[in-house]
Amino acid sequence: MTSTNTNETRFSVSAADGRAIECYAWATPAVPRGVVQLVHGMSEHIRRYRHVAQALAVQGYAVYGSEHRGHGQSAFDAGTAGDFGTRGFAALVDDMATVTRALRERHPGLPVTMVAHSMGSMAAQVYLIEHSALLDALALSGTAALEMLDVRTSGWTPETANASTGPNPATPADWLSRDPAVPAAFLADPLCGTPLTLPSLFSLFEVGNCTADTAVYAAVRKNLPLFLFTGDHDPVNANLAWFDPLVQRLRAAGFSDLSTHVYGGARHEVFNETNREEVIANLAVWIRRAVG
Repeated sequence: MTSTNTNETRFSVSAADGRAIECYAWATPAVPRGVVQLVHGMSEHIRRYRHVAQALAVQGYAVYGSEHRGHGQSAFDAGTAGDFGTRGFAALVDDMATVTRALRERHPGLPVTMVAHSMGSMAAQVYLIEHSALLDALALSGTAALEMLDVRTSGWTPETANASTGPNPATPADWLSRDPAVPAAFLADPLCGTPLTLPSLFSLFEVGNCTADTAVYAAVRKNLPLFLFTGDHDPVNANLAWFDPLVQRLRAAGFSDLSTHVYGGARHEVFNETNREEVIANLAVWIRRAVG
């Protein structure tokens, strides 16, 4: 394990196929009250959530995150940026579960909360079906009903997303946040912006569209605390048009502890929005309520 930034350390976990999963930990100065597993989105990397991790560490949580296949420094070093590999999105979801198991081994007895954003939240919807027994709570940020977002039929692209911000966006990434420093930093970051290969992108929906069927949640315990939050100007869920049906679906499936929060005016990256401190504070309050 090597130190990279104050309370931040880097380590790796072996995936089922032997691939090294690049991971980061943010230690709490206190005795941990619980574990938080952060899950990042598409064409970015986990260290963009450093400010979220450090805020939760101050609250007493041991915080961890990992790089998805095709993402992070290790993917760029290996020449696999944007590529999930032969098993596609299914392997990415399995990696998330591998990391959760490793965290449970590190912190036996502590509750584990997953906080997943954007593409990570879409993977977490599949994870909910396949691996929910590993979690004590699940929060989804900037999420959507996958079969509605499906880029093969919806016409969604980063360009259409950016066009939703107004007639003259300042950058190609204005759809991420109202804070102009955020798209600027995203565009300047060499680990951000690499698109997925088409097979990898399409596998997201080939695997994830099963979440449209409420029957798939039959074996998931219905008292698992869920928290879905987003901005009402988030083009990834078409300004809530693909968010509200997801919430309604989960309620219809029987989840009894489901909370939501919609941030007025906020775009896609609520953790990087102009009201980010409010967003993180609300998340911390929910985690404490959900897992004690």
